Amino acid sequence: MKVLVIGGGGREDALVWKLAQSSLVDKIYCAPGNAGIARLAECVNVSSSDVLGLAQFAKKYGIDLTVVGPEIPLVEGIVDEFEKEGLKIFGPNKAAAKLEGSKVFAKEFMKKYGIPTAKYEVFENLNSARNYIWDQEPPIVVKADGLAAGKGSVVCRTLNEAQIALEEMMLKQIFGKAGRRVVIEEFLVGEEASVLAFTDGKVVLPMTPAQDHKAIYDDDLGPNTGGMGAYSPAPVVDSQTLQLVQEKILEPTVRGLAAEGRKYKGVLYAGLMITNEGPKVMEYNCRFGDPETQVILPLMESDLVEATLAVIEEQLASYRLQLKNQWAVCVVMASAGYPGPYERGKEIYGLDQDFGDGVIIFHAGTKKVDNKIVTNGGRVLGVTAVADQLKTAIEKSYQAVKKIKFEGAYYRKDIGKKGLARLQTQ
Repeated sequence: MKVLVIGGGGREDALVWKLAQSSLVDKIYCAPGNAGIARLAECVNVSSSDVLGLAQFAKKYGIDLTVVGPEIPLVEGIVDEFEKEGLKIFGPNKAAAKLEGSKVFAKEFMKKYGIPTAKYEVFENLNSARNYIWDQEPPIVVKADGLAAGKGSVVCRTLNEAQIALEEMMLKQIFGKAGRRVVIEEFLVGEEASVLAFTDGKVVLPMTPAQDHKAIYDDDLGPNTGGMGAYSPAPVVDSQTLQLVQEKILEPTVRGLAAEGRKYKGVLYAGLMITNEGPKVMEYNCRFGDPETQVILPLMESDLVEATLAVIEEQLASYRLQLKNQWAVCVVMASAGYPGPYERGKEIYGLDQDFGDGVIIFHAGTKKVDNKIVTNGGRVLGVTAVADQLKTAIEKSYQAVKKIKFEGAYYRKDIGKKGLARLQTQ
């Protein structure tokens, strides 16, 4: 099979790495890819948001399967376009991907189908939103309605912070049209987790639960990023909680979307808060998460191509998803200044050494220039380690991180810390 992966970040490097292990795969292309992806795939100079260009490429090169990484092409209807051309593609269509494309749609959908989530209000008028804020008790959460690269949700510790967030989204439009409408919701108390599942629109098969670390600084301080690291499985999602997520969130979501004429096929990502009242949905994503993919796929025993085909062909009822009984930890190495402005083009040293068994270096924002690997993004590398114990996986990941150097390299020092603490109390 010829496979095309769309995207150029750490998630896509992990997808290519896993797809390359399949005996069904002869050749992998990636658009646009990065320096790390080029180890296993042929990178092609087509933007991940160029839907028509990607469809033309897939037709010209006889692509048998396309796997979409980022959300933008999904929300813009790449699946519909490929299917119109008779091309096999993994991911939800435009109607189903609205679950991520609009937070207002997602909140109203959850309310309609009784899916547990935070209480909320929707605003299109800045003054109305301001007036509502003054009647709330902080902390409070302000969210841009549309896509904002994982940075459109702001936890406001004071009412003044909430007012600033409103002005930035609705007046200054820092997220463009994504902030024309906002959701203001209650702050949920608990521990975050991500549950990603394969679904063919009928059957839902969860992968190992993970925990992302969105804030830039240790102890979850500072502004949100795309994600500074992850580990899996997440002890906060025990077997009983995972059963609740399946029965109260994932399956009702898939059934509800089908009832709305939005059949969902692909990976359904539920961003959760595990509260004293049980799991509640903070957000949906319509694709593999980043950096969760970098810990979930190394724990997947099954062939990823077979899983994607079972979804596309609606055969999940007879498919057995096999997962490893191990732990995986990913520490993200970022450029100085991220998630704000940062410089590119810093040479990366130490990538060619032996990091030992179970360590995988996933490239996110990298580029090859004059035979050197240089930084080319805010999140540069995802250093993943797999081991039989969480503590060992954390140690192996950080040992590898310390061997890699580039000017201004920054990483959190506490990835997996919550998991260790929870294991000690269980």
